Amino acid sequence: MTVVERREIALVDLLDRLLAGGVVITGDITLRIADVDLVRIDLNALISSVNAQVPSPFEIEELP
Repeated sequence: MTVVERREIALVDLLDRLLAGGVVITGDITLRIADVDLVRIDLNALISSVNAQVPSPFEIEELP
């Protein structure tokens, strides 16, 4: 067993590391009957944390 295999990471620590760096989720679902595509769903999602060091990519206008 190597050091990496014996290391235990709490779920909270794992989520913190993933959100700090960002996670991309991609998937495709197709509902097909008799070789005819009826429904197709494409999923593309980016999950990331936003803070002072990593600002939001969306500009927010301040109201006067």
